[in-house]
Amino acid sequence: MDSASPSYQGHRYPAEVISHCVWRYFHFPLSFREVEEPMPERGVIVSYETVRRWCATSGQAYAAGLRRRRPWPGDTGHLDEVFVRIDGELTYRWRAVDADGTVLDILVQDRRDTAAVRRFFRRLLKKTRAVPRVVVTDKLRSYGAAHREVMPSVEHRQSKYLNKRAENSHQPTRQRERVMKGFRSVGAAQRFLSAFSGISPHFRPHRHLMTASGHRAEMTVRFALWDQITGAANLPTTA
Repeated sequence: MDSASPSYQGHRYPAEVISHCVWRYFHFPLSFREVEEPMPERGVIVSYETVRRWCATSGQAYAAGLRRRRPWPGDTGHLDEVFVRIDGELTYRWRAVDADGTVLDILVQDRRDTAAVRRFFRRLLKKTRAVPRVVVTDKLRSYGAAHREVMPSVEHRQSKYLNKRAENSHQPTRQRERVMKGFRSVGAAQRFLSAFSGISPHFRPHRHLMTASGHRAEMTVRFALWDQITGAANLPTTA
């Protein structure tokens, strides 16, 4: 088992079952009940509430493990923000991606001012443990003010045309939000997005750039890494 994988002590089911449910929930647009329903076919009787707990706890640990295994981010970061209503209140989802579109961090905040950008910048630097050469954002003034304070040595490019990579990265999250019919709280949104942004992209390589055989080989490698991180490697199946 990977040294950073979560402990399964006290769990009724093995890592293979838990990781399978977490994978299905974050990879496909399914509800907890829809994850639960086919499990009896695998000989597993589990409630949707148990699936929810697994996703809330193990999902975070799995996503963190995948992030630790990612290649070092490139020298260019793309940042963007979109509004999202949570329990009727207007909030903002801040997102940073690298030049390949890999999500570096997501942060939900209730403001769109300089303090909010400054907090996101500092969190991003701490999380990636790297200072980019270039940061690309839209023309929101708060970006410029926070940039001069937090990372003045980094080149800052502001253009709505150069930041399509960050803007496009919001689409999978938007699609999932519609299926979930929104979030009930900022905390719930942050927990889901942190796990979703770590797990879902791992199983979505750039399929359009690969041959069929290349895609199969890549997915085999990615599932093997998933099994290592979740502790499901070399365990007997329950099917």
